[in-house]
Order: sequence, then structure tokens, then C-alpha cells
Amino acid sequence: MKKLTLFLLLTGVLGCKEQFLDVSPTDRYTEQNYWQTESQAIAAVSGVYAALTNGNLYGGETPLLFDDLTPNSYNYVNTNGFNIIALGNHDAANSAIITSRWTANYRVIGRANDVLTNISRVTMADALRKRLIGEAKFLRALGYLDLITLYGGVPLIVDKPALEQSTLPRNSVDEVRTQILNDLDAAAPDLPLTYTGTDKGRITRGAALALKARTLLYAGKWTEAATAAKAVMDLKTYSLVPVYRNVFTLENEGNSEVIFDIQFKFPEITNSFDVSLQRYDNAAPTQDLIDSFYMTDGKSITTSSLYNPQKPYENRDPRFYQAYAYPGSTYLGAVVKDNQFAQTGYAQKKYTIYQDNVVPATIKTDGQSEINYILLRYADILLMYAEAQNEAAGPDATVYDALNQIRKRTGMPNVTVGLTKDQMRDEIRHERRIELAGEGLYYADIRRWKTAEIVMNATVRNFKGVVVATRRFNAQRDYLWPIPSTAIQFNPALEQNPNFNK
Repeated sequence: MKKLTLFLLLTGVLGCKEQFLDVSPTDRYTEQNYWQTESQAIAAVSGVYAALTNGNLYGGETPLLFDDLTPNSYNYVNTNGFNIIALGNHDAANSAIITSRWTANYRVIGRANDVLTNISRVTMADALRKRLIGEAKFLRALGYLDLITLYGGVPLIVDKPALEQSTLPRNSVDEVRTQILNDLDAAAPDLPLTYTGTDKGRITRGAALALKARTLLYAGKWTEAATAAKAVMDLKTYSLVPVYRNVFTLENEGNSEVIFDIQFKFPEITNSFDVSLQRYDNAAPTQDLIDSFYMTDGKSITTSSLYNPQKPYENRDPRFYQAYAYPGSTYLGAVVKDNQFAQTGYAQKKYTIYQDNVVPATIKTDGQSEINYILLRYADILLMYAEAQNEAAGPDATVYDALNQIRKRTGMPNVTVGLTKDQMRDEIRHERRIELAGEGLYYADIRRWKTAEIVMNATVRNFKGVVVATRRFNAQRDYLWPIPSTAIQFNPALEQNPNFNK
């Protein structure tokens, strides 16, 4: 996939034609002359993938900064408007990401719709056509899931881009979700389990089933979500990587845990993960996150006899050491100083190329990173299954097994037996926070659990316990982002979300 041609599809009609004169250009593509060959169809689908690398979706540093909207991390410099949201000061116009995320998702959707409208014009093998249609439907579903997760109901567009779409009102969340699930159900049977060669990294059947599980989990449809997650598990295609840190390293891209990742390749298509996490510390781990890591006996720092306030970093869940640098630890071949990471004293290591005991030959600068962003991975599927099955049927043996697979990978003890449904819910939520920390997924979790109003009305503390920020979350407003004011200006039919000004 890293070698795929990321072709920017031109959908506008260029030139003109009159009955007595043919002036169709021969030196460029138009919608009339583009859809001729199999390679063009493949390139068009690759153009939909390319839209995912936009810096407002999964490129730049954006996917990692979503943890800045949670108790997990903090961003002092307000990159792309994230800190405005975290502080509760955002509106429909003053946060760049709120506006740009809307537009970027519709770019993905528009390109996917163009493929789905035109691919029937191309002569090709039926199996390949069905596969490409499945890829486009997955990508359209991905764009819509992100939109309804952030904004609620949005205009549902399934036809190729057209001017009249600019006046469409919002559809309900249920209507959009139904389309998402229909797309994923239609796509899955026509997608392969795996790819080889330059096609590796394209969307698989497992990816379609995994995105379906996430869609249903976010909707609180527990029985259906458990079934969808179990379908991924039953494929027997994925497995946990033995070393947690290795899931996120450049040399282990495309490992057995990856279900779908966003592809980057230096210097053609890059992100800013390394510079953002190491030099700028734009997703600075909070003391609250550090304190949430269990001790090696599987207990919290408030209940474990292993915890020593004078040596707070000893005897912690091994994922802590693999994912985060802290004062006194070794990182980049040197001991981390108290003032090295100025925002909170901590830094995230996962999703960087840097190692603990190796002094890097060079330090990456902005736009030089190429580690793929993992959108769906097997550990998340296990967690989805555990949560959905516990909510649907209680903490049965399969729930314990799913959680214990993740615990075993890092050398942590099994979950205590005999838990009630409520107790198991707490364990699952804790495990999701720890396992997926720094991956940008916790924001959706605290909003769907309706815990954001508790955990985000709080202070941010650094490693010395000093308050560096005070956050606010309005439960009557902030469970949805506002519809961007620019979108409403262009389309007055769009209704604003409650308690936001147009």
C-alpha cells in the first residue's frame, strides 16, 4: 500500500462542448474521459485512501491530539484548536479542527461516491470491481462514522458530488448509521482476508467487520456489537503482538495485530508524529493518566501495597514503561531530566521511532515521520467484545478471556474472578484507557459513556502535582461538536446543535 499511486481524482468538468465543435481536452482528465481502464479505477480508489492522510483527519499529528480532549494528555499550545475544546471555550467558529474535520470527512465521502457512481463504466474482472466497490463503501462508512460521532446527524449523501447537495438538511444519526452498516455489510463479503505485495494495507474483510463492531459499540447496541466483534475474532487472521511497544514501531508495520492502518511513506506522504510527541510534546501525558496505571499485582496505586509514593514509577503495569517517558527514566539514550518535557514532565513514546537506550542519529522535524496510524487493531476488538458482551449478558467466561488475553500480553495478572457486571464494566473501561492511551480513541469513549462531564471538569497536573490547566465540559452542550459556522453560512438548512450559536 505504501507504493500505491495516491491519485488525486479530478471530478470537475473541464472545457465545453457544442454540437458543431468538439473541444474535449486530450491533455488532461475529465469526468467524461477518465473512467476508461482498470488502472484508472484502481487509482481513483487510491485517491479516496489519499484523502485519509489529510492533516485534519489522520495525517499531521491530529489523530494523536484527540487524547488532549480527555484526562489522558494535555496540549498547551492549542494545536489546531484542540486546547480550546478541552478548556470548554469552543464555539462554531473559533476552533480550526471543528471546521476542517467536517470538510475533510466530506472530501473522503465525495471521492468514494464518485467511485461508486462511475466504476460500472470500466471493463474489468467482476471480482476486482466488487473489491473496489467494497473499499469505497468502507471508506464512505468511515467518513460518516467520524461525522456522527463528533457532530451528531449530518447530511447523508450517497450520490456523486453535485451542487444541489449544498442545500441538504441534516439526516438523523439513526439514518446515517443505517447507511454505514449497510455499506459495511455489503462490502465485507467482497473483500479479501489479506493482501500481498503492493496491495498490502488495503481494506480487508476483517476491517469492514471491525468498523461495524465499532459503529454498533458506539451506538450502545450491545448484542449486535458483540456479534460483530466475535466475527472478527473468528476469522483467526489477527493476533496480539507479544511486545506491546512493537505494535507501534516503524519496523513492525503491518504486524499481526493491525486490522487497518493509514499508510505513510517518507518523503511522499508523511505525518508529524515524531516531532509532535518528542520535541513539541503536544500530547503531554497527564499525572491523572500516569496514576491510572495499575501496579504489577493488578491493583490501583490507592489499594496496592506495592505502591511507594517516594518511588511512584516502580512496579507499574509494563505498558507504562513501553509507552511513556518520565523523569529519571532512560529515553533517547539519556536520563530524562525534570524539565525536559516542560508541559507535564512526561512524553509519549508509542508512535515514535525513538528508543530508550539509543541516541538518535537525527531528530525528526515537522512532516518527516512515516509511522502508519493504526485505525483498527485486534486488541481493540477484544476490548469491544468484552464491553459489549458484558453489557449484553454479564461477565461470562468469554469476557474474562478477552480481557485476560490483553493482560497476559503485558505480563499483568488476570482479572479478578467473581466480578459483578458493574465491577467488570469498571475493569473494561480501565483496560480500554490503558491499552489504547495515546491513540485518540478515549475521547469517543468518555462521551459515549457520559463520563466526560465528570473527568473533564477537572484540573490538569504535572508530575510534581502542580496544576497547569483547568478544564470545563458543559454536559448540556459538549457531547457534540457544533456544526461549523462556515457550513451553516453556505447551507442555512443546517440546524445548529443545542446551545451553540450559529
